[in-house]
Amino acid sequence: MRLLLVEDDELLGDGIVTGLRQEGYAVDWLTDGERAWAALESDQFDLMILDLGLPRLPGLKLLARLRHKGSALPVLILTARDAIEERVRGLDAGADDYLTKPFDLDELAARLRVLLRRNAGRAAPLLRHGPLELDPAAHTAAVAGVALELSSREFALLLLLVEHAGEVMTRARLEHTLYGWNVEVESNTLEVYVHRLRRKVGDGIIRTVRGVGYMVARETP
Repeated sequence: MRLLLVEDDELLGDGIVTGLRQEGYAVDWLTDGERAWAALESDQFDLMILDLGLPRLPGLKLLARLRHKGSALPVLILTARDAIEERVRGLDAGADDYLTKPFDLDELAARLRVLLRRNAGRAAPLLRHGPLELDPAAHTAAVAGVALELSSREFALLLLLVEHAGEVMTRARLEHTLYGWNVEVESNTLEVYVHRLRRKVGDGIIRTVRGVGYMVARETP
């Protein structure tokens, strides 16, 4: 999953990026509201973590502009403003959740999982597809009850494909979602991960659509 972090505190931002990348997220980080708006206009993200006290364009104005445009992008406000009125303003402006500083990174990660799960239309914390079972919170996967040993990148790729079952995911979209900006990706990196996953989950689950990308077939009722 690809996240946009908009936070002008350099120390805090660096800590969030490091922690969430260890959780398997691709995180792009900007430090002012105007640059964030430009990124939202030109790029695709799965969720935005938004500070309120931003230079150039305050967080609430950025959020209002986003919702006025009709975007349903999940937004979690992350701010030191903990007064009830501030929380109400943020939620009424279109935020999906609100977390005050200081905070625990584990709680932030849990709230992100809830928002992403809700946005995908899932109520259950576990994701099942045929013999596959994935637990985004624990970063574990199993086939027919047998645990798989997956790297964080392998798990992120498998989760992305299963969440979009029935949809062909292009190579560009997969790389874009898994890596974000400023990450050099070698030409065969994605193929290597797909090859490793196929060996672990078994043949027939991940399909190649030649000239387009990869997909996991939608389950039939």
